[in-house]
Amino acid sequence: MFVVFQAIAPVFLLILMGYGVRRMGWLEAAFWPSAERLTYYVFFPALLIASTARADLSSGQVGGIAATLFITTLIVAVLALVLKPFLSPTNAAFTSCFQGAIRPNTYIAMVPAFLFWGDEGVAMISIAVLAVVPLVNVLSVTVLVIWGEGHKGARTPGRAVKEVIRNPLIIACAVGFGLNALNLGLPPVIMPLLDILGRAALPVALMAVGAGLDFPDLLTNRVLAGKTVLLKLLILPAIAWGLADAFGLEGQAFQATILYAALPMSASSYVLAREMGGDAPLAAGIITASTLAAILTLTVWIVYAG
Repeated sequence: MFVVFQAIAPVFLLILMGYGVRRMGWLEAAFWPSAERLTYYVFFPALLIASTARADLSSGQVGGIAATLFITTLIVAVLALVLKPFLSPTNAAFTSCFQGAIRPNTYIAMVPAFLFWGDEGVAMISIAVLAVVPLVNVLSVTVLVIWGEGHKGARTPGRAVKEVIRNPLIIACAVGFGLNALNLGLPPVIMPLLDILGRAALPVALMAVGAGLDFPDLLTNRVLAGKTVLLKLLILPAIAWGLADAFGLEGQAFQATILYAALPMSASSYVLAREMGGDAPLAAGIITASTLAAILTLTVWIVYAG
């Protein structure tokens, strides 16, 4: 338990540091969106390419990880639709609850994955990204098109598919796995460059997550946030656990799958809710609630998965 806590604690300390820095006003408000973009387009893709390209993926459990998380996400999405009357009183609120139930914050998985399993851990999370991120983007946009209020139709499921194809994280995972599968090494200068850029990804990303925490929105929407957190942090990982067993996942592959399944809501959900007529304050509240609750739940899931 203590070993797991040692790996999880730095994640949430960085998140709290980001919140503290924002509250103290040491940096201009415009810094955080810029930091998020830099992480999303440069630092994080560099980390994914470098780690995935040199990881040992010979265990034969890659397909099981992808299938477990893909099917789990679909099951929870259907469950959220069935529970729509219970989850939220309005259509706009439901779209944020739906996103909160299925969209994971991948950044939070990377620190424990790397500390526990090194490059192989990051590579297993990359498998999860390839399986889950395209699916949750298309599902979220579809739900917002149907139930979002007042959006101008700028996004459609078709456009969501195009955006997924251009997603820098998806591209980075594909490049890394391609290099790995073909046993192609990167030039001596490129790999150290990617390593240096990748080291910046996690602290910047996690502090940006903290800067986005919104406690007033959490307090205002605590009931709906609580229902969504229950679905995301308890029910979804439990379903993933059962499917991972069914697919025969073992050891690090099983643990990494449960780690990814137990992640809190992605901060990008707030932007999508704001753009497409979802309940953006509720999305901010769910992000805050799930991030704080994950301090406990993520630790417990990893301990039992080990």
